[in-house]
Amino acid sequence: MIARKQFENAKKQTMEYLEKAGIAITGEEKAKIEVVDFCLGDLKHMGVEILTYVNTAKVCAKELVLFPCQTCAEHIHPTINDVPGKEETFRCRWGKVYLYVDGSATANVKAKMHKNLKGHVTVFHEIKLNPGDQHTLYPDTLHWFQAGPEGAVISEFSTTSTDELDRFTDPRIGRFTKVNDDEEDMSEKRDL
Repeated sequence: MIARKQFENAKKQTMEYLEKAGIAITGEEKAKIEVVDFCLGDLKHMGVEILTYVNTAKVCAKELVLFPCQTCAEHIHPTINDVPGKEETFRCRWGKVYLYVDGSATANVKAKMHKNLKGHVTVFHEIKLNPGDQHTLYPDTLHWFQAGPEGAVISEFSTTSTDELDRFTDPRIGRFTKVNDDEEDMSEKRDL
């Protein structure tokens, strides 16, 4: 759960990052920005900000924003009842992204291993995405990703998004953020 002030600040910061990436959005789209803290209450380290443009029965297009060293938790888009999970292509638009997938572990990974990651990530084959680089993830591919020190903006092109069906390695994770209008913003007081 995050405080309303932190939620609103994250949306504002997301708009600033999209502007840095040269991505224009409408007022209606600004209102649709989703702030995801994975129910860990540590948005500074664990989370992703999402703007979904379209999500139909066949295709989905989104912008993903990550703040400096912010991590999207390890997960898969699973095949369910013979329906393939989501296939997605990430294209880095601004900043730097470290994407981790199954394969031979990269020596000296660039990701910052803060406390909410320890024991909850299992794949360490690193793919570095700079602006203009892209990588496609197929259904049932275990993955997680983290922004570099300045943050990042990623365009995601995929088959239908069914985020509510994602399976996370960390059993503490919830996909949808709860906002508390009464809680003080503690984000500045959290440790690494």
